[in-house]
Amino acid sequence: MNYKRELLKGNTDSLLLSLISRHTTYGYKIIKELEARSNGYFRLKEGTLYPALHRMEKAGLVQGKWQKLPTGQERRYYTITSKGQEVLNQRLISWQDFSKAVALIVHSVTG
Repeated sequence: MNYKRELLKGNTDSLLLSLISRHTTYGYKIIKELEARSNGYFRLKEGTLYPALHRMEKAGLVQGKWQKLPTGQERRYYTITSKGQEVLNQRLISWQDFSKAVALIVHSVTG
């Protein structure tokens, strides 16, 4: 079993909301920023990213807006909504609680 993949699957939305909450951004930049900030640990593929963004947009967590670039191409930029910020805050609290509980168990076994 690929535990890394399972952990990512369960936390993709939280990671994306966290990045989008920092600044308005677009898909390719999200992929690169996630990889850079995690020192290469998270390498999201477009086939994972865009369905997640669409799902979060449909749920009202992010808002996407097309913008025309100077080259004439269009790029979809995403911003977090107030609902998305509330969900992110709740998930961060849950994650911190979970992380502390795991650390208590792991440290008691290894320490």
